[in-house]
Amino acid sequence: MQQAEDFRQESRALAAVLEGLDDAGLHQPTLFKNWTIEDVLGHLHLFNVAAETSLQGEAAFAEFITPILADMQSGKTILECQYPWLDGLSGTALYQAWREGAESCADAFAAANPKDRVKWVGPDMSALSSITARQMETWAHGQEVFDALGIDRAEADRIRNICHLGVSTFGWTFINRKEPVPEPAPHVRLQGPSGAVWEWNEPQDDNCVTGSAVDFAQVVTQVRNVSDTDLRMTGDTAQRWMEVAQCFAGPPETPPAKGARHKA
Repeated sequence: MQQAEDFRQESRALAAVLEGLDDAGLHQPTLFKNWTIEDVLGHLHLFNVAAETSLQGEAAFAEFITPILADMQSGKTILECQYPWLDGLSGTALYQAWREGAESCADAFAAANPKDRVKWVGPDMSALSSITARQMETWAHGQEVFDALGIDRAEADRIRNICHLGVSTFGWTFINRKEPVPEPAPHVRLQGPSGAVWEWNEPQDDNCVTGSAVDFAQVVTQVRNVSDTDLRMTGDTAQRWMEVAQCFAGPPETPPAKGARHKA
């Protein structure tokens, strides 16, 4: 699966900017819910291992995820749920464990059948969708790390996977908010980092989203308010979608306020 390699490269891009940071550097806060860089790595590590475990079958995944789900259902935040599993792992040791775990996860999915069904916290999904989601989450949470460090990420065309996920979850965005799904879905035309142009859905001059693939990915993963991007929306459906777009599972989240997420 090419997507397994894309996930690997996404993880390595994040690892490269963290190489050399000490424990204090990894403990600095980000603009995402005041999570530290260390918190981000713990979150990514936990769910990378969860995804890899899902390839081992339903029983293995259930054994892994049951105590975490119990903590979630008791009212703990997603961040609090990772602490028992990490069992004190922190700082540079956590960084190394995350790096090794990401490589192991990439290897496992590279050898998997893309069409195999795997269990997850939400609905079952294909192995292809699972590793694409891992790339998406690594890229999205990576954004707050790059922001905290004051670094512009060197983007690559593997971001197309995240854009495709964003387009595919058009209906989910509205269903998740208990709103009727508008029809038809807007035409989406984006320019990738290489200059390549990617399009989804039927062309519609009065119902479309156009602009940078990076801007679109930032909006659908909720790492930027749409007003902080140069995306162009034509039509009420396109405008509403970009105001609340959410390509990740879980209850509906409110996108960051204008100017709330930015590079240091």
